[in-house]
Amino acid sequence: MDVTLKQAIMLLNSLIYHYHGLDAEEEELLQVTADKYDANEALTWANNFIAEDYISAFERSKNFLKPIFLTLPKEKAIAYLDEIWEGNYDKGYVTEMELSAMKQLAKDWKISPEFEVIIASKES
Repeated sequence: MDVTLKQAIMLLNSLIYHYHGLDAEEEELLQVTADKYDANEALTWANNFIAEDYISAFERSKNFLKPIFLTLPKEKAIAYLDEIWEGNYDKGYVTEMELSAMKQLAKDWKISPEFEVIIASKES
């Protein structure tokens, strides 16, 4: 896995977890993901990217992520988005803000219908 994809995966995760303020449990989930992908440097990069300007972080992240996730096979893009959904779900909740952000990203990556099916199957 190349550095740019590691950065994208960690930015995706960090962005969603930062959406309402990063708590200790979310920091732990980020570290688990970084360990899974051998992406500790990418995690640091992602957190710094967000910290540069919290107000514009979502738009800047969307602009960074879109061309990367559009080049991936749909199944991979869906899997990475589902992974962050699962991480949120495992901590006990997914906020409306987090879900809205994930839906916006899915729309940008042209995987919205597939992601909606995943969400519906998990909520039933």
